[in-house]
Amino acid sequence: MHSDTICAIATANGIGSIAIIRISGDKALDIAKKLSHKENFSPRYATLTNIYNQKNELIDEAIVIYFQAPYSFTAEHIVEIQCHGGFIVAQSILKESLACGARLANAGEFSKRAFFNGRIDLSEAEAIAQLIEAKSEDAAKILAKQMKGSLKEYIEKIRDDIIHILAYSEVSIDYAEEDLPQDLVSQIELKLSELHKSLEDTLNVSRAREGLMQGFKVAIVGKPNVGKSSLLNSLLHYNRAIVSDIAGTTRDTIEEQVKIGTHLIRIVDTAGIREANDAIEQIGIERSLEAIQQSDIVVVLFDGSREFDAEDEKILALISTHAKNKKVIYVRNKKDLQQKLWHVDLQVDLEINSKENAHTLIELLKNFMDTSNSSEEIMLISQRQITAVENTMQNIQEAFFPLQDQELEIFSFHLNEAAKAMASITRPFENDEMLDKMFGSFCLGK
Repeated sequence: MHSDTICAIATANGIGSIAIIRISGDKALDIAKKLSHKENFSPRYATLTNIYNQKNELIDEAIVIYFQAPYSFTAEHIVEIQCHGGFIVAQSILKESLACGARLANAGEFSKRAFFNGRIDLSEAEAIAQLIEAKSEDAAKILAKQMKGSLKEYIEKIRDDIIHILAYSEVSIDYAEEDLPQDLVSQIELKLSELHKSLEDTLNVSRAREGLMQGFKVAIVGKPNVGKSSLLNSLLHYNRAIVSDIAGTTRDTIEEQVKIGTHLIRIVDTAGIREANDAIEQIGIERSLEAIQQSDIVVVLFDGSREFDAEDEKILALISTHAKNKKVIYVRNKKDLQQKLWHVDLQVDLEINSKENAHTLIELLKNFMDTSNSSEEIMLISQRQITAVENTMQNIQEAFFPLQDQELEIFSFHLNEAAKAMASITRPFENDEMLDKMFGSFCLGK
């Protein structure tokens, strides 16, 4: 356990029904006694009591819950004080807690203590951090499973399989007079191939479902004056973007959030893509291309009341170049006007009038995002985890060649590196700088 006691407000700033002050460490119970003028707190029981300052003045009537070590989130003594929410009361109790011997917690320090005290591993800590910022109900379900150790179990199984193979190699090194039997080499190669395939599948699932974790990003693109801003306004159900008959009205990207089904998504209305007339418009078009590359879904809008022209052709070429491996939805807009006959081989997904409503597009987006969570497979939720799996796969791949040549020391080296890479997902004690950076991104009081 750590020698110092930390405290922080664990609820968001602002006016609310309650606020929670969390205190963790050896002095937590003593501080609660000083603040409440009470001597006895039963572990895990809610106690209604007055809270006083050092001048014996009443601050608030609050609920105090004491969690005795090691049966708490941090595995230390924890006291949670639930007071009335607002700007003053919680800050006053926090100030008195500091005066009684606690210090202000750093961002993520409660979770960091839980990690170092063996209460959670790093995969569970990352799930906690991302659950707070979950952008969909499906993401929250996945993260809740990881908080309970589903990813940890998967990582430990892969690592155990690697170590099991490594054991054969280490024994053979000790008895190096004879080579490994060819049937054993074949079995090891088969097992390594299975491990590599399992990791590859997990990696592909994780990349494909990244939008589920971070929130899907949808870019609306097209040439000027095809109705992109009207479509944005329809999706948001209010007039966010300026709508005009003048081509090039939107000269920069406009980004807004909206909830579709159970998903919180980011929609980007881009500047019309064409040959730029000035430097400012050129910057807007460059940002439009960046939005395409950074999006999970690209909605390509065409004006059905106008001829399909060279600018539309350019849009298709840009989508082919910049929207690879993305979901692309081709939409023919302004169906309320007389439609032109296009002499082009283009499969349009929808025909809409963006000024009236975008219900059919909303349903299409919803179905795609829901389908992205159809798999129950394990997934990685951070770039750190993805990098660790990539390193594991690389070392497994590089272990094949020395195995064939019976260079068992080199083979064992790569398997050891693979095992270390997998272990780093859950308990990378050797990298304090990385841990400080990761936990520093948590909320204060978590």
